[in-house]
Amino acid sequence: MSFPKKDGGERPARLGAHRLLSCVRSLTPLSGVLILYDMLSVTAAYFLALWVRFDFQFSTIDRNYLDAWAKFAPLYAVLCVAVFFLHRMYQSVWRYASYTELMRILEATMATVLFHAAAITLVHQRMPISYYFLGAVFQFLLTLFSRFSYRFLLLFLAIHANNADMESGRRVMLIGAGSAGQMILRDTRRSEKVKDRIVCIIDDDQRKWGRDMEGVPIVGGRDDIMAAAERYKVECIFVAIPSARPQDLRDVLDVCKETGCELRNLPGVYQFLNDEIRVSAMREVAIEDLLGRDVIQVDMGEIFTLLTGKTILVTGGGGSIGSELCRQIAGHKPKNLIIFDSYENNAYEIQQELLRKDRTLNLTVLIGSVRDSRRVYQVFETYRPEIVFHAAAHKHVPLMEVSPNEAVKNNVIGTYKTAYAAMCNGCKRFVLISTDKAVNPTNIMGASKRMCEMIVQSFDQKVRSHRENELPELYTHKGEVLPHPNIASETEFVAVRFGNVLGSNGSVIPLFKKQIAEGGPVTVTHPEIQRYFMTIPEAVSLVLQAGTYAQGGEIFVLDMGDPVKIDTLARNLIKLSGLKPDVDIMVKYSGLRPGEKLYEEKLMAEEGLKTTPNHLIHIGNPIPFDVDQFVADLVPLMDAAYNNVDDITERVEALVDTFHPVGDHPEVQEPAVV
Repeated sequence: MSFPKKDGGERPARLGAHRLLSCVRSLTPLSGVLILYDMLSVTAAYFLALWVRFDFQFSTIDRNYLDAWAKFAPLYAVLCVAVFFLHRMYQSVWRYASYTELMRILEATMATVLFHAAAITLVHQRMPISYYFLGAVFQFLLTLFSRFSYRFLLLFLAIHANNADMESGRRVMLIGAGSAGQMILRDTRRSEKVKDRIVCIIDDDQRKWGRDMEGVPIVGGRDDIMAAAERYKVECIFVAIPSARPQDLRDVLDVCKETGCELRNLPGVYQFLNDEIRVSAMREVAIEDLLGRDVIQVDMGEIFTLLTGKTILVTGGGGSIGSELCRQIAGHKPKNLIIFDSYENNAYEIQQELLRKDRTLNLTVLIGSVRDSRRVYQVFETYRPEIVFHAAAHKHVPLMEVSPNEAVKNNVIGTYKTAYAAMCNGCKRFVLISTDKAVNPTNIMGASKRMCEMIVQSFDQKVRSHRENELPELYTHKGEVLPHPNIASETEFVAVRFGNVLGSNGSVIPLFKKQIAEGGPVTVTHPEIQRYFMTIPEAVSLVLQAGTYAQGGEIFVLDMGDPVKIDTLARNLIKLSGLKPDVDIMVKYSGLRPGEKLYEEKLMAEEGLKTTPNHLIHIGNPIPFDVDQFVADLVPLMDAAYNNVDDITERVEALVDTFHPVGDHPEVQEPAVV
């Protein structure tokens, strides 16, 4: 019966002894100096208390009080060291002393002074009331000084060393006199890597005007940015207002970019929550910061339910939209994520990125083309994906105008073959990534994406009416027939339509940045051309949530806010680079390209809108068309495309009622320089 006693008593004792031995071993020469200092300081603290009590006259101190102090002091010094030891006050790295160490000192002081008051009174002599109080205060201050003076000394030396370096650094204006701004200000002074010097602060709170924040003047609000930048010879502006509303942030940045100074911005309030407010966390102001709308929010719970534990295929998974789909899907714990792409370099890059973030991710990367029906069918038959996000497509409008047969082969026929394989192999949901260029298309790329939407609607109608066998197989390898579905399919086919995505492949932003870096000119096709814009993560989040609303046959339309003029976008980007449009960098208008529209539409007028639980996702009522005739016409269209006929655009126009190709625009003339 000794086992329980041994386990409950002797083992904790051994653990305590082991912990004590570890603490002793962790002592350093500095710890020995601190122990000696503590013994002297706690002894001196109560002598000082007596000295102060008797008006700083040693000769007037009552002999009884002095004897009591002298007899009790050695025992008390040893006791204090023991208590400090138990509070781990000799194991801390004091150059990083903070709130935790302060609380340890306070707790240890309270414990020892209470013991001192009781023991000296009961054993030796009742002392004056001021002796107990002043002794406790002096002991706390002396103990605190020994720990924090080291940190303050290092900080003082670092600040003075950095001040000398910062004289040669940039002069910085800080916008935001809140907590984030204070952290940025401190980081510029403490960091050995930061040579910038904050010379003035801007904040809209009038109560702060005329005051200083750690020695730096707060000179006014946003209306004073221009004057302050000139007065203080500012070279760079730090915007540290992570919790500001997007509209307010845009207004501030609109003023800042007129100063010609370099701009740096904190990405968002999440960094404040994660204690990441440092100069190194600031980034260049991106063009999306000037859009001035709220960040789109989605219901991550619904998306989690859709994706978790599922086998998911993303076609075109190496592209800008496809790769972001993969990133967000990977974060929702899928059973297996399959990336399918024809370009091996992109596929490899997203594969390595995802595996670096999560080595446990079950990831499959496959190379192949959606135009190859045998390869596509093989992938579906082998991996049996439950959800497919079809992002593979040719999207560049001018290039497709020159090579229209490729748009049909890859976009139209590729979508059909992928949807067919999904239907044959038990896929539960097929989500097509479409575009606003499919609305009343004027170019072959937009028309091909409209046909993709029509394919999705055709498959949905056939599946709903249990007439899957009426859908023909499309393939060019004659003599080989793929397995045809012999059971009723339950696949839900939907499309998600949105506009231009900032930073995506083919976006104007990378082109503008390259042109600015080369000294210009920046080319804009037309001064009035405008587009809807959304960031890649926002677009993909809405695509994922739209997938949760799918019931079959819908065309989901994402609300992208107000359209933005490309000319304004280009000029803002020049200003964000610290340059002046038409002075440092010329803006040149080159004329609309073949197939390009001045204004993109999100929705056909005939479609109308239905709402969803997310007010930024709408459902369009699709325009009716003859599904049987459309499906039948796809076979000769495929043959024509693979024969590279010259009239493929006319053939597509005959199939898509809303397609009105405009050909060469009269605006495409000799470029004018403004």
